[in-house]
Amino acid sequence: MAALLQNVDTSDPLRHGGVRYSRDWPAWRRLLAFFGPGYLVAVGYMDPGNWATSLAGGSRFGYTLLSVVLLSSLMAIVLQSLAARLAVATGHDLAEVCREAFPRWASLGLWFMAEIAIIATDIAEVIGTAIGIELLFRWPLPLGIAITTLDALLLIALQRFGFRTIEAVIIAILALIAVFFTIEFGLSHPDWTALLPNLFPDRSIITNPDMLYVALGILGATVMPHNLYLHSSIIQTRPLGTTSDQRRESLRYATIDSTIALSFAFLINAAILVLAAAGFHAVGRTDVVELSDAYALLEPLMGSKLAPTLFALALIACGLNATVTATLAGQIVMEGFLRLRFSPVIRRLTTRLLAVLPAGWIAISYGDAGATALLVLSQVVLSLQLPFAVIPLVAFTAQRKRMGTLTAPVWLTGLAGLIAAIIVLLNGLLIVSLWFTA
Repeated sequence: MAALLQNVDTSDPLRHGGVRYSRDWPAWRRLLAFFGPGYLVAVGYMDPGNWATSLAGGSRFGYTLLSVVLLSSLMAIVLQSLAARLAVATGHDLAEVCREAFPRWASLGLWFMAEIAIIATDIAEVIGTAIGIELLFRWPLPLGIAITTLDALLLIALQRFGFRTIEAVIIAILALIAVFFTIEFGLSHPDWTALLPNLFPDRSIITNPDMLYVALGILGATVMPHNLYLHSSIIQTRPLGTTSDQRRESLRYATIDSTIALSFAFLINAAILVLAAAGFHAVGRTDVVELSDAYALLEPLMGSKLAPTLFALALIACGLNATVTATLAGQIVMEGFLRLRFSPVIRRLTTRLLAVLPAGWIAISYGDAGATALLVLSQVVLSLQLPFAVIPLVAFTAQRKRMGTLTAPVWLTGLAGLIAAIIVLLNGLLIVSLWFTA
């Protein structure tokens, strides 16, 4: 057991300055050296959970929830910039700061909530990847779910080649996904006159309980709790500097990196919703909420055999990518809150089994419909977990004693506080609506 349970090693090249960087490089090269962590974070913003919620939102409500995708992405950009700010200012990730700042009972409670969020994320990855395998190869869904246990070893294999290799693989897969969806978007022929006005929120999102449920699923799939822990840790793969000026430069580059990456994630998520709205809702197919249904209907509606194949390939690619980042987040949360570091094999297999067992049971008992419902539910669970990560993050980055010269300005703290309040309010509305409709 002792071999599986180790103390955290602060010389770990995956977390503490392991990427080559020199202050003597020209500005453009220093900026490029900081590109990478934002894209690992962006992966969580376009995982299979996003697919399920955006697909359900687009097919059922047309372009209406496009504003939710946009607002969720803007929230994510603000919150991820705070995660990077915390790491640059303190040299610690969010989990470590929570452990140091709060009593043990509170720290353990936050750790438990973070683990629930990671398991919910993993459930989405398991189901999404398995559905992609089912669609592409016509294999039974339970078999696809069983196969997903093997990708638990993907990160472990990549880690042997260094953190830059992990980033390169992730970015290459994201590029493929972008190509797939560029083609899909073109084939869908969206109605631009209906699309653009829906970038602004409609009151019906709040007043319609069904729409609110899907909107919160989109929010939970976009602003994901584990990404805040992940970003505040992996940014430390870059030497962040020792002086105030060096740290400000590091924060600037890190913020540019995450902002560009999350803007890219917004375009992918918006493309999924638009694809569903233009391809299904516009022709009266408002009942398409399952990934398998979408796959079956893409060819006859778009008149191309390429559309469903690209859809399945992109779904598998998203699931594999998200597996890598969820694995990293799981290790970071365990180390940060508990000062424990399990063998990556044990950690990954344990988390994956906690996701595979309920997903497999649902798939066997209820088929694709049950699996898709569980996929959307997992994203709502993520939304309900958000305040337990967001509120401490906003509080920490506003503390001058902790942050020094990198304390978040008043306007940024106010904006982040407003985002936290909106998340809490929407979660409250959802709970009340579910209570009275139960």
